[in-house]
Amino acid sequence: MGTVLLTAFEPFDHDLINPSWEAVRLLDGVQLQAGVTIIARQLPCAFATAVDCLNQLLAEYDPQLVIATGLGPGRSDISIERVAINLNDARIPDNLGAQPIDTPVIVGGPAAYFSTLPVKAMVKAVREAGIAASVSHTAGTFVCNQVFYSLQHALAGSGVRSGFIHVPGLPGQGAEPSMALATTVEGLRVAVLAAWTTPRDIAESGGQVC
Repeated sequence: MGTVLLTAFEPFDHDLINPSWEAVRLLDGVQLQAGVTIIARQLPCAFATAVDCLNQLLAEYDPQLVIATGLGPGRSDISIERVAINLNDARIPDNLGAQPIDTPVIVGGPAAYFSTLPVKAMVKAVREAGIAASVSHTAGTFVCNQVFYSLQHALAGSGVRSGFIHVPGLPGQGAEPSMALATTVEGLRVAVLAAWTTPRDIAESGGQVC
């Protein structure tokens, strides 16, 4: 038996929907494989409340795998994040009007945390399913990164693997490039399955020249 916790954000920046939640909510209750169930929950897009909500979910469900997701405006693929940094630097206000600039996610915390997911194996699996995917080396400095960093901090040393995935906007949302909702849902499902079934990441190029 096992539980996978997937999170996504509510709409923000005056949008009526958030593609991350539109995709993740369709995976709620899905049996990833025999005895393994996905639980999908929404997080507020607010610096003051997102992490508290995340921590409550971790305590409530005691998951064996945790993947947070968010919208990556301008991204064209399923972007599996590799590193979270200890920095809040908001370009826009969050849903409570907060706009922290150059503040730490956690005072005294390490400069960065790496994902504990098999990110390259996940990218390979998604690509083999015919869906665009890549390793990303920046989760931004908005609430997505705050949640990613806080998640890794909360689970450090626990043996529970965790990380973050950014998804593209939806067609017709005014975002270009975009990805169809059904494609995003399947890409996430494949990525989560690869995360669950891959004990050690593969050695394959996923870096960037600049």
